[in-house]
Amino acid sequence: MGKEGWSVIVHGEMRPTIVVGISGSPASAAALRWAADEAHRRHCQLRIVLAWQPEQRAFYARPTGRPDQQYRQDDAAHLLTTIISAVLGPGPLGSTVTSVVQGTAERALVAESARADLLVLGSGSASTIGPVIRACLTDAHCPVVVVSQRAVPHHSSKPPTQSGTRSVRDDHARQLMASSLSG
Repeated sequence: MGKEGWSVIVHGEMRPTIVVGISGSPASAAALRWAADEAHRRHCQLRIVLAWQPEQRAFYARPTGRPDQQYRQDDAAHLLTTIISAVLGPGPLGSTVTSVVQGTAERALVAESARADLLVLGSGSASTIGPVIRACLTDAHCPVVVVSQRAVPHHSSKPPTQSGTRSVRDDHARQLMASSLSG
């Protein structure tokens, strides 16, 4: 598993990197659980990536009063941490790096695969693959694992508790993760 120069050096030793793309879907929750287990088993760094896109509007469209790009990026970062807590539980995750990337999921994950030893994606269907998986299988710079949302047993059926304020997006992320944990 390792391409020289593409792994992470931790305490003077080379460590392979597993990249997992998440979106908030039950399939991406299964991929995250699988990737975290695999990273722990193989003593790898885990890199969790969430891609987001700015709102696309025609140049002639009136402003909607919706949040600007910085708010959208902050919103994506908050969603990332909520998903990780819901799927993997609260607490330290060892050698884990998170990344919120602006752009399409396809391009972001293919770019991330250039610095990875393994790319992990989730699939909600056993019979079809979507455009993200198709692009990654075609263009990734490392091996790709596609995890079925039904293939990974869950660690806990209890969603994490969070201090502070709750928002609609937190509730939505918890619902997505609860459905993946119970299924």
